[in-house]
Order: sequence, then structure tokens, then C-alpha cells
Amino acid sequence: MPDASHLQRDRAESFGSIAADYDRYRPGYPAELIADLMELLAVRAEPRVLDVGCGTGKAGRLLADRGTDVLGVEIDAQMADVARGHGLAVEVGSFETWDDDGRTFDLVISAQAWHWVDPAVGAPKAARLLRPGGRVALFWNFDDLLPPWQAAVDKVYAVEAPDLAQLAAHGASRRDDRPYVVDLQASGAFASVETHTYPWERSVPLDVWIGRCGTQSNHVLLGRPRLDRLLSALRTALVPLGDVQSRGGTYTIIARP
Repeated sequence: MPDASHLQRDRAESFGSIAADYDRYRPGYPAELIADLMELLAVRAEPRVLDVGCGTGKAGRLLADRGTDVLGVEIDAQMADVARGHGLAVEVGSFETWDDDGRTFDLVISAQAWHWVDPAVGAPKAARLLRPGGRVALFWNFDDLLPPWQAAVDKVYAVEAPDLAQLAAHGASRRDDRPYVVDLQASGAFASVETHTYPWERSVPLDVWIGRCGTQSNHVLLGRPRLDRLLSALRTALVPLGDVQSRGGTYTIIARP
């Protein structure tokens, strides 16, 4: 089924209250991915990048730090302020209604955010903003806990947040790139769409992993008292297991107009 997250505006616009935590706990992106994006830009003269739903700049500043001109568009002013604190230029607004003022770009990226964009509007608009030969790159992090950690987490959610899916299923639709590929193809704006996956296995400090849970939109909407109980219960359950072990990766969708 297509991802309808863009219709859930309470979730899509819930991040401002936890902007600092989002910046602190959310992971970055693999060096291999950033190298591939930079390779796309290497043949461009004075390349410009648009970061759609840039959040706190987790992805955009990885390109800006390599000398690329990056402009972010972010719907939440508090998230945008954090990104600006990292040196990223950001304009506040939803991508669908944002005024591009005739500007064009060599690469349009969206990191962990495209599911909040209406695909019927976003795909053709992204294509229109590209200079000849430009690309659109959409990417997401996802991971799976190794079995002992997953079993402990499932028990906590069954008691503290049964209305949320198991952690392994959180954002499950975004682990399947097919709906996004279909949306891009259906827009008629792109000649080809391809996907790449950058896998890894890692150990994450427990406090960082728990902090990251607290930045997920469906968790934020639990409200502070209930979320605090959930996070406390997760910490109690996972302390005996130590740092959180997971395997997963980042998949990237690249569209060529």
C-alpha cells in the first residue's frame, strides 16, 4: 500500500518540540551514500542542492561540509533554527507550497522526510526544480534489533504502548521502496528510477537508542507522561543487555528526469 503519512499532519508537524533531541539522537548517513551523492555533483559546475524537509540538517550539512551550496526547506521553524545553527541556509514552509522563486538545482534530496510530502505534488515539483541532467535522491535509515533486544522491547510495548506497532514494524512501509518508486514513475516526470541500499551492523549506546525512540512522531504524540513511562521501561528492560545491537541500513531512491 502507498504510504499515506503525508496526510497525518499531527505527526508530520510534531517535531518542533523535540528539535534539540532530534538533532542529538537521530543517526547520520553512511559515508558511502554521501560519496555517491557527491559523485553525482562532481560533473556539475558550482552545484546547488535542495534539501526537502531538511529537519535539523542531518543530511544537508554533510554535503555543505564538502563545499556544496545547500538550501534547506523545512516546515517547522524550530527544526529550521537548529539547522541554521549548523550553518545551513533554510527557508521555512512546506515543500508543496514553498515558493522556489525560479531557482533550480542540480540535486534535490530528501532524507527521512519524503513520506511527509504529498507525492502527487512533490514529485512533479522536484522534477521541475532540476537543472538539465539533475537528480532527485530520496533516502531513509531503517534498522532491526537483533533477537534478544527485540524480544525485550516487544514485552515493554505490549504493556506500555500496545497501540503502537512493534518496534520492528515502526515505519515498516518505508523499508519497502516500491511505493516510492511507483509514485515517482506514475508522476511521468522521470525517465528512470533506481534504488541502492547501504547496509551495516552496529552497536548503539543505550541512552542514544532510547533518546532516538523519543524523537519518533508516533511516540511524541503519546504525550510527555506516557512517553516518559515508556522510555523508562525500555531502559529498565535493556540495561541487562547493554548497548543496543541492530542491523539495517539506508536505502536511496534516485530519479532521473
